[in-house]
Amino acid sequence: MARYLLRRLAFLLVSLALASVVLFVLLRMLPGDPANALSSVGASPEQIAAARHSIGSDKPLPEQFAHWIGQLATGDLGTSFVSSLPVAPEVGSRLNVTVPLTLAAFVLAVVIAVPAGFVAAYKRRTWYGALLSGVSQLGIAVPVFWLGMILIAVFALNAGWLPAGGFPPDGWVQPGEAIRSLVLPVVTIALVMSASLIRYVRSATLDVLDSDYLRTARALGSSFGRAMWRHGLRNASVPVISILGIELASTLLGAVVVESVYALPGLGSMLATGIAQHDYPVIQGVLFVSTFAVLVIGFAADLVQRIIDPRLRGRLSGGAR
Repeated sequence: MARYLLRRLAFLLVSLALASVVLFVLLRMLPGDPANALSSVGASPEQIAAARHSIGSDKPLPEQFAHWIGQLATGDLGTSFVSSLPVAPEVGSRLNVTVPLTLAAFVLAVVIAVPAGFVAAYKRRTWYGALLSGVSQLGIAVPVFWLGMILIAVFALNAGWLPAGGFPPDGWVQPGEAIRSLVLPVVTIALVMSASLIRYVRSATLDVLDSDYLRTARALGSSFGRAMWRHGLRNASVPVISILGIELASTLLGAVVVESVYALPGLGSMLATGIAQHDYPVIQGVLFVSTFAVLVIGFAADLVQRIIDPRLRGRLSGGAR
């Protein structure tokens, strides 16, 4: 167990280091100069050069990269070129919106997808089993921003039950208003995510229903429910856990679209503003935190998968792969 964890942690650190290099290099390859955001229209070359010097973009790229990595090592994400405010506290405040949004949508999607996927597999020869499969296929093709606008029109503009967007200025100091403002965004993400999850749960359940070990357990006298609980659940959950990790990571990264639709002050809107202003520290800070979260989610999903699957337990003890 210890050796496996050390290997995975080492892989996590190496992946994070490579992602930092790729992020830094690709960002500098994009067109546009961050100094232009600090200069007025028609600024002279001397003024633009002074702006470059003030933000350090006139230094060689290796020196800029070393400075950024040094800041990351101390937990400092840098200072915004535009606002001159530290990026880390701003990212932390935006996470108060993005993290609850992502986790609530993920939990709701799992609650919808697991029973629906099981029913779609177990009752695949019935009309409602086929209907669930068809609805999930249709849901995969629905753009999240389009669904968000439909929900706003129905439940906010027409019914007036929920706010169409925004977030309380005081944040979670007003928990009731904060929760109400996240209901439609959470439902939007959950519906789109659950559509794809239903397909994966259905496929994993079909593999279990057609397996020899389930038929053997039934032949030995176990009821269907007991056989599924003792043998089917763990085997079906192994591939689904990997998908859940991917879905959770993609939801975190895709929150930028939903936050834009609902005007939420999360990481997505912060990233969009940073890109529009060529604010490198903001862009780097948001993407680095997002990348770190994705890698940690993948690490956790991989660990849980190997704990559940007895065929992989030898890897936990450092056995041969």
